Parts: sequence; structure tokens; C-alpha cells
Amino acid sequence: MGVVDFTNPEAAHWYQSFLKMLLDMGVDCFKTDFGERIPVRDIVYFDGSDPVKMHNYYTYLYNKTVFDLLEREKGSGEACLFARSATVGGQQFPVHWGGDCSASYPSMAETLRGGLSLACGGFGFWSHDISGFEQTASADIYKRWCQFGVFSSHSRLHGSVSYRVPWLFDEEACDVLRELVNLKCRLMPYIYSQAVETHISGIPMMRPMFMEFPEDRMCDVLDKEYMLGDSILVAPVFKESGECEYYLPKGRWYNLITKKTYEGGSWIKEKFDYRSFPLLARENTILVYGAREDVPDYDYAENAEVCMVYLQDGHTERQRIYSVKGEKLVEIEAVRRKDTIHVVVKGDCGILRFTVISEETLKLDVVKE
Repeated sequence: MGVVDFTNPEAAHWYQSFLKMLLDMGVDCFKTDFGERIPVRDIVYFDGSDPVKMHNYYTYLYNKTVFDLLEREKGSGEACLFARSATVGGQQFPVHWGGDCSASYPSMAETLRGGLSLACGGFGFWSHDISGFEQTASADIYKRWCQFGVFSSHSRLHGSVSYRVPWLFDEEACDVLRELVNLKCRLMPYIYSQAVETHISGIPMMRPMFMEFPEDRMCDVLDKEYMLGDSILVAPVFKESGECEYYLPKGRWYNLITKKTYEGGSWIKEKFDYRSFPLLARENTILVYGAREDVPDYDYAENAEVCMVYLQDGHTERQRIYSVKGEKLVEIEAVRRKDTIHVVVKGDCGILRFTVISEETLKLDVVKE
């Protein structure tokens, strides 16, 4: 085994020089694989560090070395890793993924628990190998894991012994993945705004339920569902039968796929086909859909649809639309007063279309400043 001594500035620079050659060829980012299998015996570090203490800290130096090069060459705000290992301080070098999981429902559930644990440590972004890394999943597990994976902050099809492209599983897998990706692309104005807010605040995108609902004690123990940002709940399906039992905190909830509405404060048990699963917007949400479903990066403010989800009387809600550079383009403020939703739009945007999800008949009063 050869281990680069990243405590030695010259060694770090030597390592970066090889990566820079790849960047000059057009590479955008790097997967910093491994980093955790660092020996602790018969090791002498350049700066005299204790090898036992360095076992965890090594991955920090490893990712920092690569991230610093990317930031220097690509510019501030453009550096991105796909990192396997992490330690304290590694939160500043996104993105991390969950390592080598197996192609099974128990492993899928364990993967989610691991990701939520990582979020509790302040890691803002997280990913995993869709359908598992070890072995090859059945078409059933593949399609269910696609639902979970596409609606994680970052999505990747990857495995060890076979390609994870959908057409190698069955025809329906192609349709399922296409529809999920199309929906995620349309939701990118919301998803990207949450990513920007994560960058600013440090609050992770994928949140354990207790993080978003601290007063609801039921949420303290939930480990098979999560919030993607502050407004969308995701509950993956972990059974071949398609049955899913999930908890909704108090309030009205709207399934973005099935268009069904639920009253929260209770457990819900349903059966889903492969084209649907629990993906729900909470009440008092301003959800912005973009105009494109074929690419993830585009002008999110151009011809967007602004959806008001069960805005409650007297409630004021705000939503921002950012550019792909992380700059605020538009701010939308909506307040409901009795049967009218008053909306103020600030910023430079194209035509915005407004829709209202409610069982009441509500009027819209939109002012652009």
C-alpha cells in the first residue's frame, strides 16, 4: 500500500499536480474514494503526527487537498467532490456518499439511517449508490431505490459487478427513472434554493424529521422518512409489496405525484406502484416548478410555475429563486387574508404562472415590484 503523506506540503503539491493534468483535459470534479483504510502501525508522518490520531484526520487532509485544487482551478463556488470518507471539518468539502451498501431492502433502509446520522453531524449534502453497490438488485429494488435516490440531494447510479442503467433491469425501470428525473428537474428551483440556504445556514438539505418538527415527539424516532429541504417530505418504499407506512406531522399535506391530500398528525398506510410513492409538500409552502424537465441547470425564474400549497389564513410565506451561480433572482412573498392570497414578486423574472392547491375557493392578487 502506498499512502501519500498530506502533512507534507510538497507531497500534497505533488499529488495535486497529477490531478491538475486531468482538470486541464476538461475534468470537472473528482471522486475521492477510500481514505479510511489508513494504517496506524509503522507509520511516520512528516509533521510528527500521532498515526492513531491521524487515522481519522487523514481523510480531512485528503479531501482538503483535492478540494483546494478544484477551488483554485475552477473558482470559488465551483469546487465539488464525491467523497467516501469524512471526519470533523469535512462538512466544508461536499459531497459525501454512503459507501458500499448491498442491493437489498434492509441495506436500503440502513443507507437512509446512515445519511440521516451524517446530517446530524452537519453534513449539508449526501448521496448513495442507487440500488446498492454490492451484488445486483432485482428490478423491484432498483425501481424503489430510484425513488429514494433521485429525491436525495445528489443522485448517482453506481455498482460493483454490473452497470446500473435502467434498461438492463426492465422497460418499466426506464419509464420510472425518466419520470423521476423529469420531476426532479422541474423541482430544481426549489431544490437549488434549498441547497443555497444549506450553504448559507449549514442546515442540511436531507433532514431527520425531528430537525424540522422538534415539537412533535413522534418525529424523534423516525428513521425511514425525511424532509428534503424545509417543505418536502420523502418516505421511500422498503417492501416488495409496495406497502408503505409513514408518519405525517400536523397540518395539510399534498402528494406531488398522486395529487392526494392528507391531514397530518397521524400514521398513513398505503400501497404504491412503481410510478408513485410518498413525496409530499407541507401546508404553507410556496413551491416553484421550473419550465424545463430535461436538464437540471437552466434559468429557474423563466416561465416558472409558483404553486401555493394550502396557505392558511393569516400566514405569510416567502420563497426565493436563485440562479445556478447561487445569486438571488426573485423573492416571492405571499400572505393569505381570508379568501385572498396577496402576492408580491420582487426581482427580474419572466412570466410567472400561479396555481393554488386548496379545497377552498381563493383569489390571487399579484403585484410585481
